[in-house]
Amino acid sequence: MPKFNQLSRRERQIMDIVYELGEASAKDIEQRLPDAPSYSAIRATMNKLARKEFLSVAERDLKYFYSPTIDHEEASRTAVRRLLRTFFKDSPSLAMNTLLDLSKEDISAQELDRLKKVIEEAKATKS
Repeated sequence: MPKFNQLSRRERQIMDIVYELGEASAKDIEQRLPDAPSYSAIRATMNKLARKEFLSVAERDLKYFYSPTIDHEEASRTAVRRLLRTFFKDSPSLAMNTLLDLSKEDISAQELDRLKKVIEEAKATKS
């Protein structure tokens, strides 16, 4: 199974867009990619991701569409681990504090209750 730590920054950016859209053409990527390289460079990178088995390719109406081959949940966990390591010294509590601080105006009571339940369950497994 392919590993996300094998991807370059540009490949990760492309994968992020494909996950966001569910499936994407090179034109979709070109429109969303910051400082996008040429269309042909994007196609070459997407084909490279397909060879590495990160993307699958389907042809419809003479156009190629790429879809992720790795489950969205697994990709999310990998991205969060990378985020924790890069910006939060591997500390989930630092990350949660930042998230709550950024969203304290918008977070609902239901979401806070859900977080409280997850924390309580995590504590119970540590006991």
